[in-house]
Amino acid sequence: MIETVFTPVQSLVGGALIGLAAVLLMATMGRVMGATGILAGVFHPVNLPDWSWRAAVLAGMISGPPLVALLTGQMPAVQVPTSATMLVVGGFIVGIGVTFGSGCTSGHGVCGMARLSPRSIVATLTFMVTTAITVYVIRHVLGA
Repeated sequence: MIETVFTPVQSLVGGALIGLAAVLLMATMGRVMGATGILAGVFHPVNLPDWSWRAAVLAGMISGPPLVALLTGQMPAVQVPTSATMLVVGGFIVGIGVTFGSGCTSGHGVCGMARLSPRSIVATLTFMVTTAITVYVIRHVLGA
C-alpha cells in the first residue's frame, strides 16, 4: 500500500518559492515559468540570451537537492513506489498531455491560473481530475 505523507510546512515553503520564482521570471523577463517550455527552449533556443535564462532556471532546479544536502548533511529522501517501466510509461503519457495541453502544470497551474487564463483553468482542471481518477484506479481498483 502506498502511504501518502502529509508535509504542510515543506509544501507551503515549496509552493511559496515556486510562486516567487514565477513572479520574478514574469517581472524580469516577461516569461511564463512552465518547466516543459523552459526545457524545450534549452534544446531549441531562439538566441543566446534566451538559452541563458532557461539554462539558469534548469541549473537552479537541478542544484536544489545538492544544496539541501549541503545545508542539512543529507540528500532529500525520494521514494518512488513503482517500477522503472511504469516511470517511463508515465513519462510518455505526461509528454503526450503536455503536447496536447500546450503546457504543463507549472505553466498552466501556477502562471496561467494566476493570469486568469481560461485555457489554463481548463487545462489545470483536466490535470487534477485525471490525477484523481488515476490515483483512485491505481490504489482502489488495481490495489497497488
